[in-house]
Amino acid sequence: MACRPFIACLTGALALGGPVGCTDPIQDEPEAPEPVVEAKATSELSSTTAGQRLFTQAFPNTNGRSCATCHVLDESTALHPSNVEARLASNPRDPLFNRIDADDPAAAVPTYEHLKKGLVRVVLPLPANMDVIDVGGNVITPADRKVAVWRAVPSIQDTAITGAFQFDGREANLEGQAQSAITSHSQGGTVALAQLRRIADFERGVFSSPRSWFVSALLEAGVPRSQIPVPEDAMLLSPQEQRGHEIFKTACVGCHGGATQTDVAHPGLNALARQGRLLKPDGNVVFTVLPDVGPVPVAVPRADDKFLNVGFGFFSYLGQLGQFPAYNASVELPRYRFRFYTDGTRQHQVTDLPPIPVTASGDPYDGNPKLDENGAPIVGPNLLPQWFTTDAGRALITGDPLDFELFDIPTLRGVARTAPYFHDNSLATLKDVVDTYSQFVLPFTPPLNLPAIYPPENPGAGPESLSPAQKQDLLRFLDRL
Repeated sequence: MACRPFIACLTGALALGGPVGCTDPIQDEPEAPEPVVEAKATSELSSTTAGQRLFTQAFPNTNGRSCATCHVLDESTALHPSNVEARLASNPRDPLFNRIDADDPAAAVPTYEHLKKGLVRVVLPLPANMDVIDVGGNVITPADRKVAVWRAVPSIQDTAITGAFQFDGREANLEGQAQSAITSHSQGGTVALAQLRRIADFERGVFSSPRSWFVSALLEAGVPRSQIPVPEDAMLLSPQEQRGHEIFKTACVGCHGGATQTDVAHPGLNALARQGRLLKPDGNVVFTVLPDVGPVPVAVPRADDKFLNVGFGFFSYLGQLGQFPAYNASVELPRYRFRFYTDGTRQHQVTDLPPIPVTASGDPYDGNPKLDENGAPIVGPNLLPQWFTTDAGRALITGDPLDFELFDIPTLRGVARTAPYFHDNSLATLKDVVDTYSQFVLPFTPPLNLPAIYPPENPGAGPESLSPAQKQDLLRFLDRL
């Protein structure tokens, strides 16, 4: 299908029925909109109403939680820490405060410090070709072969244009996601498929903005993703917002690209996203030492570019050690190491992750470079030295060491209203995100060509890729996005 001109595309989308209460699906937006619910034909309204009712009411024989217990409808369908604090103060018997998400479910008097950070416990079956190991390499896999991690509650807005679902992509569709949530978080049983479909249909009709609905309408009309215009390009912006939009296109669109903002759009970044690191059995990355260049990591192909490792697992790791001001640093997160095998028999080891970054002194933190006998760094797939992970990410689903600490690429629409950020709420504010990217991510992403040329905004920090004025402009655009 040849792409229609932008205005014709917009007209075609409007013909499908715009979102409730919106006259212009691109420009007429309040500063902090409530979730946009897609208008439907009359014959579909009863199904939508039934889906919302199923979303907001607990199913029988559960612990009292509904989907909306954690995906709060009037707070961009996320779970804000302030909301948790207020509910705990007003009603400690709220279904949110079930023992399954207590810091210690077996405690005589449960506490909820993790939940106060917006984190819920996610229990996952360990892939058949993996074991949990300790620092010495001894297998310590639990008898039930399950591991638990603490993760943020993702917004269900814009799920019509995203997927797979959850931070690790473990759910292929919304119906499966709904059943898993009812089983795991509401401690309920199997729900009829018709009811799961109603919940999923309701979720597909919730958007962060009319622009997201616009993209969804064109997808539903059969327009190929690659031919859908980016609606932000038609937004009416202030001069500051326009400057921020240009920075966004330079610094953010490379990973959050396309009309859905979930595509790796930069050719160089796409190539990097499809590369894994060749690993030794001890988990260390294999390096080739080139004359006049130094150690260069050996890359191997990886199939899926929808999941990336931008280093935020490392920030949580540092936060647990008191070396980074992570928002989640005050709560204890798991400290895992994993062994990967060729198959489910677990007889032939492939690698251990993360590797232990020991030096000649035997101390991983003695301040000396962590180098092997060839002068190559002792690092894992993220090319950073760490001796545990708080969450192995996509690898806990696939059993593939190339997926270690990889997480889904989220859309950034509505991002200003869903703090804290990342899979484990490691950063509290959008300013923290922009600051961290400017200092620690953008300078080390060569395809973007954003070297650290600006003095640090904070004393003692390193140079940055963005100036203070550029960061303010970007934040202003993200507020509108």
